Amino acid sequence: MVDLHAGRAIVDSLSWHGVKRVFVVPGESYLAVLDGLYDSDIETVVCRQEGGAAYMAEAHGKLTGEPGVAMVTRGPGAANASIAVHNAWQDGTPLVLLVGLIPTAHRYRESFQEFDPHAWFGSQTKRVLILDEPDRASEMVAEAFFAARSGRPGPVVLGLPEDLIRRDFTGAMQQPIPVAEGAASAADLDELTAAIAGSQQPLIFVGGQRWTPAAAAALTRFAELNNIPVIQDWRAADRIPFDSPVNCGWLGYGRSEFAAKMLDEADVLVAVGAVLTDVPTDGYTLRQSPDAVNYLVTIDASLRGHSGTVTRHILASPVAFAAAIDGVGLDRAGTWDDWRRSGRAAQTALATLPDTTTLPATRAGTAHMSVVMAELVRRLPRDVVSTFGAGNHCAWAQCYIPTNQFPSQLSSRTGAMGYSIPAAVAAAKENPERLVVAICGDGEFLMNGQELATAVQYDAALLAIVMDNAQYGTIRAHQETSFPGSVSGTQLKNPDFAAYARAFGGHGETVASNDQAPAAVERALEAVTQQHRPALIHVIVDQQILVP
Repeated sequence: MVDLHAGRAIVDSLSWHGVKRVFVVPGESYLAVLDGLYDSDIETVVCRQEGGAAYMAEAHGKLTGEPGVAMVTRGPGAANASIAVHNAWQDGTPLVLLVGLIPTAHRYRESFQEFDPHAWFGSQTKRVLILDEPDRASEMVAEAFFAARSGRPGPVVLGLPEDLIRRDFTGAMQQPIPVAEGAASAADLDELTAAIAGSQQPLIFVGGQRWTPAAAAALTRFAELNNIPVIQDWRAADRIPFDSPVNCGWLGYGRSEFAAKMLDEADVLVAVGAVLTDVPTDGYTLRQSPDAVNYLVTIDASLRGHSGTVTRHILASPVAFAAAIDGVGLDRAGTWDDWRRSGRAAQTALATLPDTTTLPATRAGTAHMSVVMAELVRRLPRDVVSTFGAGNHCAWAQCYIPTNQFPSQLSSRTGAMGYSIPAAVAAAKENPERLVVAICGDGEFLMNGQELATAVQYDAALLAIVMDNAQYGTIRAHQETSFPGSVSGTQLKNPDFAAYARAFGGHGETVASNDQAPAAVERALEAVTQQHRPALIHVIVDQQILVP
């Protein structure tokens, strides 16, 4: 009989939960888990920084609906990974972070790299679990996965003391704990459909987690059958297809004025998976009337983050609700046509690239990002996956890259930079048959650009487009509004990003004029799709052009 230590039991439990890969930065504090991974079927993706590893796990959670798994060491490793934990907490993403800890006998002595997991992570996770008995190793994994997946998903931290995970495991293996989807009762559906049928300007607002491709398709069918306009949450624009006649845009930063008007003026709002937080409500200024009629469909019993009235809370995930509403006809489609057409027209205008032949000239040695995007978008497959982090450059991805199936948009709703490249690595690993495009700013890219090394090492073919305006553009824009003419703390001196990509073994292109864009995009896409290696296009743009 082969000896089984707790570290191996943890790995075996991950397999039982369907984990195909983990994202790690190794540490001596969890060598027993690494030993368990040695001959496991789970792929170990070794990353270059804990923030990148944890972002990859978070993106995996968004992409699949199942917890992404990251492994880091104590102290410094946990600190670096905390950005992704915060992101998963605010975005409601299932994530399990395994953190190696100091030996139990060394606790409370200010030991090397000692920290208190509960104090560090207690306010930004659904649970913080510490393994204190080797025989409970499998149980702790099951509890972590259940907490991460159930209700409103989120991050869970599982602490693994170095000495305990080396000890023999003689306990029982714990089966995965099923997660409830909730349900829309007959009474729920009767009241909801009656309210919509009696309205003049109904609106569906979608976002959040607990979606599947089938749920997104079912809700789309319901909205299209009844001609009900749909607005999507910020950075969650892939629940309704880009080209659907009911897709009327998104809320939050960069949204159309008409999208905000629709939210405020809808006489019945049905929010599915999403709640009215500060971003879609423009800082709690939209849809705050005490007379607003809001039906909230979410599996989160606490309605965390919601502001405004609640007419009825239907305790169901998007999966359960979409299945219940699929095929329900209300016989009022014609009534809402003008309302829906106006919203659709506003979204179509926002999502249409400008005529590149009429763009104003930029300074010598720069190109228009819109020209590069035009060359890219016309070559994109329908199932493209886009990733982006935070910054003004994200507007080009949000506005123009089609999101025609779920999932196809991975981003950070908490405004975290450094997300684009790790998310693209995770997406390319999970769906190697799909083209993955990361839209990056120069400041955002260099926060985790070193993960291109991970992309090369693990054959994660992705295309990164780096918009180089030599500044932190979003902050510069705020600066010009609050302190015009006073440029302070926002300027950057950048490297040759194309050479940087080539140094890792990827393909690199530079676009410093509009006429260079077509060939550069063509060659970069060929490197990704034909040569199966990462490619990067370095686009040098005018500082004065921050958004489309």
